[in-house]
Parts: sequence; structure tokens; C-alpha cells
Amino acid sequence: MNASLSVAAQTVLLLVGSNLFMTFAWYGHLKTLSDKPLLVAVLASWAIALFEYLLQVPANRIGFAGGFSLAQLKITQEVITLGVFVPFAMLYMGQPFKLDFVWAGLCLVGAAYFIFRA
Repeated sequence: MNASLSVAAQTVLLLVGSNLFMTFAWYGHLKTLSDKPLLVAVLASWAIALFEYLLQVPANRIGFAGGFSLAQLKITQEVITLGVFVPFAMLYMGQPFKLDFVWAGLCLVGAAYFIFRA
């Protein structure tokens, strides 16, 4: 990745990309392949998940080598997952906004605080 970007920026950008692929791999088939056999959905999801791993593995290596702890990497990934999932659920899957999304986000803010505090 670009050497001029900080370790944190590289890690977060790769994890965002990874989570976009992951979310489509895990949930996109519910909309696009619901009328297809399960095997087709599984194979399509695996194909998409390959791209997730091509971003997620380097993100974790860069972050870990750059000073993120294992717990910090995991909580960062969970915060990003919610940030990707909510727009996906609403915009792509047509799910209504729920106040529970806000409460879940606040819980993750608390988790991030405790994991990243000095």
C-alpha cells in the first residue's frame, strides 16, 4: 500500500474494502440469488470472499506490525463492519433504519474506547 499513508490509515482503508466484500458475500445472495440453489449461493459467496481475504489479511498484517494489538484490530474491524453493514442493509437490501443501529454503534464506541485507551 502507499508508503505515505499512516499504518492506521492503511489498516482502516483495507478493512473497509474487506468489509464491503464480506458484507456482499454474507448477505448479498439473499437478494440476488434467493431463487437459486444453495450451492450456487455458496460458490458465489466464496468467490466474493476471496477478495475479502485479499484485503483483510494484509490489513491485519500491516496493523499488527505497525503497533495495533490483536484486540485493537478486532474492535476496529467490528466498528467498520457496523459502519458498512447499516448502509448496505438500508440502501441495498431495503431494510428500514432502526434506532438499534445507533445503540449498537454507541456500544462499539465504548468498546473502542476501552481497547484504545492508554
